[in-house]
Amino acid sequence: MRKLLPIIGTPSAAHPGGRSAMTCRFRCGDACFHEVPNTSDNPYVGDVISGALSRRSVMRAAAVVTVATAAAGTVAGTVGAPAASAAPAGKAGRSAGKGDGARGLRFGAVAPNTTDAVVVPDGYRQNVVIRWGEPILRGAPAFDPERQTAAAQAGQFGYNNDFLALLPLPGERGRQLLVANHEYTDEVLMFRGYDAANPTRQQVEVAWAAHGLSAVVVEEDRRTGKLTPVPRHHLNRRVTATTEFRLTGPAAGSDLLKTSADPTGTKVLGTLNNCSGGTTPWGTTLHGEENFNQYFANSGRPTDKRYGIGTGATERKWERFDQRFDVAREPNEVHRFGYVVEFDPYDPSSTPRKHTALGRFKHEAATVRLTADGRPVVYSGDDERFDYFYKFVSSKRMRKGSGRAVREHNLSLLDEGTLYVARLTGDSPAADIDGTGKLPADGEFDGSGAWIPLATATADGAVSHVEGMTADEVFVFTRLAGDKVGATKMDRPEDIQPNPVSGKVYVVLTNNSNRGVGANAKADEANPRTANKHGHILELTERRNRPESLTFAWSLFLVAGDPGDPATYFAGFPKDRVSPISCPDNVAFDPHGNLWISTDGNQLGSHGGLFGVATRGERRGELKQFLTVPTGAETCGPIVQDRRVLVAVQHPGEVDGASVEKPASTWPDGPGRIVRPAVVAVWRADGRDIGV
Repeated sequence: MRKLLPIIGTPSAAHPGGRSAMTCRFRCGDACFHEVPNTSDNPYVGDVISGALSRRSVMRAAAVVTVATAAAGTVAGTVGAPAASAAPAGKAGRSAGKGDGARGLRFGAVAPNTTDAVVVPDGYRQNVVIRWGEPILRGAPAFDPERQTAAAQAGQFGYNNDFLALLPLPGERGRQLLVANHEYTDEVLMFRGYDAANPTRQQVEVAWAAHGLSAVVVEEDRRTGKLTPVPRHHLNRRVTATTEFRLTGPAAGSDLLKTSADPTGTKVLGTLNNCSGGTTPWGTTLHGEENFNQYFANSGRPTDKRYGIGTGATERKWERFDQRFDVAREPNEVHRFGYVVEFDPYDPSSTPRKHTALGRFKHEAATVRLTADGRPVVYSGDDERFDYFYKFVSSKRMRKGSGRAVREHNLSLLDEGTLYVARLTGDSPAADIDGTGKLPADGEFDGSGAWIPLATATADGAVSHVEGMTADEVFVFTRLAGDKVGATKMDRPEDIQPNPVSGKVYVVLTNNSNRGVGANAKADEANPRTANKHGHILELTERRNRPESLTFAWSLFLVAGDPGDPATYFAGFPKDRVSPISCPDNVAFDPHGNLWISTDGNQLGSHGGLFGVATRGERRGELKQFLTVPTGAETCGPIVQDRRVLVAVQHPGEVDGASVEKPASTWPDGPGRIVRPAVVAVWRADGRDIGV
């Protein structure tokens, strides 16, 4: 086995999934250390994952393992190259590849490395578009890390950018509208001398203002491809943890959503832990509230336990400063988080919405595909070990146009329709699955699946399809509804995206190191590896390629990890010609139908990165690394346009033991400056399209 590059803060076995202990604390509230919330007897996704692994393709892949291990200069062969982190500035970690490949992927793959920088292929350039704290609203001051205030942060770009959307701006040549999520705050890296046991009110209020969303107009330098923000533009906006939101859909006004501050159950302050999202065909953006559980303290209810909400104090101690974060004092406030948020970036006066019809769980993303008659279908994963993935099929058709009446109609599209959860079935005997990734007797991991209805919302009310639960309960306690109907447990369902070229749907499963460990569920056909630390990607083909279909076929598209490991799989593509990848997370598609994958953590010893993989043709499965991110960082929010790639560099420097006083990274501004999450743009130096 090849050596792996050591990195600062490399996770131990106690921190599965490639994250540091600090990331576990601040991002998801140490979810991996808690009891698995799903204790139902439902089947596990290993029986369902993906397919078309023919014996012939696996034999071909296995035949090149020896070549991959021995080859000098190939992408796979550079995993352990110690020179990667010692290469000259500007060249670190780059492969000597010639840049051949599938259309859209013709670049020299970046080799695995531990360089404290964003490393891109030869012939490409980059710039930092916008950093945490840069002023975007009128009157906002310049960023001063030693004098942070909530008022200043509310006018500045937020912290830990995640999902990104880049929208057209008609009438303003060379400009686009950038929308970003701000998932969570890491106070240890934000405030000098931070005392985690005793945060101050000012620090807490700054953190509230650093959560949420940002909208900022950006301008292109057509000579270089560089993007820069346009401060004080009238469309620039900040949404924070104290901005007013409107609860819409079937559960709005329910007794389950009423609080002392909002007896109507229709208004809520703020959005928390927005992870990935999506854009809509009618010009809005969707944002998934993910690990909202970590913000709420002092719960003892079984329904809260199913969502991972703790019985004691929280990491950030917000409950000391606002009673709504104390479940013992305000029991329904927690029911008002965990939804898909819709944001209208073209109307700075609009009130963002939380759509209860899409269910309440740890939404990783919300991506949209239209039916032939114009009804939106929204896919979303519940990012938890052994939880489910869902889709919502609207009963209302999108209208074209930009008038106020049209936009108001389209903003209601996600309030009426049916919410479904996925149930998958493998076609091999359980005895054929031994946890090593060895193929079953029929030579492939594949199967069929069905979308199981949970509840339907109409203009006149809502109907539950789950025995023993009301419609309100289904939409507020959606995880419990999935338990009752026998949904298939998955290995952390993250982003779910339909390919705009082929229509196939890709389900990203980041990892589950608990698979088959102790009393936890064993490997199955959909999850064929015990202690799945690298993750995999499932490919769904819905019946007749219609998003409203209630059945689908599934197959294994990619099993992540070191290509030298026989358990890995790259859609049958030769494994000596692919980049190593671990922990796939957010995804996007380029104009050619290639899938671009950003990673969350890395169990192979390299920094996280962005990868492109061909989904069709002779090069299907060809996977190449396009960039890596700095020490401690995660690659988020990829956007791949004809001539530009954008990524959100989240939590740089977030490794165990790091602080403002002892930084683990000097990105993006160099030594002596505070480390700052930021958005980066990458383009070809010659101005041509990406990867062609």
